[in-house]
Amino acid sequence: MSKLITVFGATGNQGGSVIKHILADPQLSSEFKVRGITRDVNKPAAKALAERGVELVTADLNDKSSVAKAIKGSHTVFLVTNYWETANPDTERTQGINVASAAKDEQISHLIFSSLINVTETTNGKLHHVPHFDSKSDVEKYIRGTGVPCTFILPGYFMSNFSQMFNKGDDGVYNFALPISENAKFPLFDVAEDTGKFTNAILKNADKLNGKQVLAATAYYTPKQIVADFEEASGNKMRYIQISGEQFKSYLPEFMAEEMLENHVLLDTEGYYGGESLEESLELLE
Repeated sequence: MSKLITVFGATGNQGGSVIKHILADPQLSSEFKVRGITRDVNKPAAKALAERGVELVTADLNDKSSVAKAIKGSHTVFLVTNYWETANPDTERTQGINVASAAKDEQISHLIFSSLINVTETTNGKLHHVPHFDSKSDVEKYIRGTGVPCTFILPGYFMSNFSQMFNKGDDGVYNFALPISENAKFPLFDVAEDTGKFTNAILKNADKLNGKQVLAATAYYTPKQIVADFEEASGNKMRYIQISGEQFKSYLPEFMAEEMLENHVLLDTEGYYGGESLEESLELLE
């Protein structure tokens, strides 16, 4: 009899990738039935999943009883929270804790959470305005305390962010401008492909990954390397420009400017993953 995996954010970037990759994998698609959590089961993306045999249900992450009902009967739960929906770390913590608490009550066998490092702790308080990292880390700590078997997938730097950063100058050369050196390290991550790819590896290695973090990135790239790859792939010229923190913040909405600045400074100091190697996580894919 197939086990049930419930995937939050089923029609979103991360959850959608998880479902796509499970369904495409002969082993996992026979091992698991998939239930997807979405706010609207009638939207086209949800209907497309239903046509592929995915059970679609709704749930309110702010309501523990709603969450408990949604995950009932599950063997495994994949949880992703969306900080940017409210830009409120307290809301993200509450939602994550609701799912973790419900997972304990429902005796879930494996909870996979899309987490990140605690930047404040990693930098000894030097960078303390990156709540979209820290709140996920807080949820991870809570999950560890529940005793529910768990694994944490830590997505790298979304490559999709670059589409907003590459701007063509008047001279026809693309500008890539950030407040960090050309040797800063970006752990690059393709959300549509890599979330599911790494989660499949977690599912296949669940026994040895209890309590472990999986760093979901293909490699570390410097701005210098990104420029070279862009030029080779596109045939266009690009230059990297290190700008000041104040100039960088001037390009962003005020509510997120300091957060995004410190997020990038992290890449040039302690590191996105606190200096950890990707080797062990990448070996899971082999």
